[in-house]
Parts: sequence; structure tokens; C-alpha cells
Amino acid sequence: MATWGLILETTVGLGERKHTEAYVIAQVEGEREMALAELERRARAYTPEHPRSPKRRRLFRDGDGFLLIVDGAWQSHATRFSAAELMDDTDRPAPAERVGDEPLATTPEFPPPPPPSVERDEDGVPVRPAWLGRTDLP
Repeated sequence: MATWGLILETTVGLGERKHTEAYVIAQVEGEREMALAELERRARAYTPEHPRSPKRRRLFRDGDGFLLIVDGAWQSHATRFSAAELMDDTDRPAPAERVGDEPLATTPEFPPPPPPSVERDEDGVPVRPAWLGRTDLP
């Protein structure tokens, strides 16, 4: 049975500090189709930090992944989601041993990617408060 890494690639930072970072957002044990279904679910639910005022959202399927393009007032922002088979992992835990008829434990889901780098003023205080723009607050 294959292990699939669900990978998110996005641009973080502002201005000259913009760069692309990749995160393994989850691992799926099983068939490729199962991994792609989970990847699609996550791509549809994903809300990127930028743009702050989205005007249009488009999700494209591309081979073994998806491309999310969100148009903002001034710029478009893209996030790529891909499924890739795990070939080697130097920090992979040893496989669980089967005891009797008990099923093997499933691969734990990895935590979400860390927040993008935060722009700070000269005193180290974030320019934009972390709560600004959150939809889960009253």
C-alpha cells in the first residue's frame, strides 16, 4: 500500500521578501484515487491569507493536483496542491506491528502549515493583527 503526501505550495511574504514555500499538509495511506479525493476536499476548503479582499476564486485540476487562483483587487494569488507518493522519509516512524486481528493504526494527519511570515515594524510588532480578517470570530 502506497503512502501519499498531500503537498501545498504557496507564495509567502511581501514585496522583495516573497518566496514559495511547500508544506506536507497530510499523508494518506492507500490508492492514488483516495489521496486525490482527500486533496480535492482540502483544496476546496482552503482559504489563503492573500488576497485580503478576494473578488474571484477558481480551482483547476492539473494532473495529480489542483491549482487555486484567487483574484484580488490588484493581484491574483495562486496556491498549488499536489499528491506525491512518498518514496523515502528519514524521520518516518517504524511500521506498526499487527497484533491478532486488530487493524493497523492509520497515519496521523500532520498539522496545518505554519502561518506565512508576518511583516513586522522596526520594534518587532506585527503590522497586521493576527485576528484581522478572520471569519471565525464574532
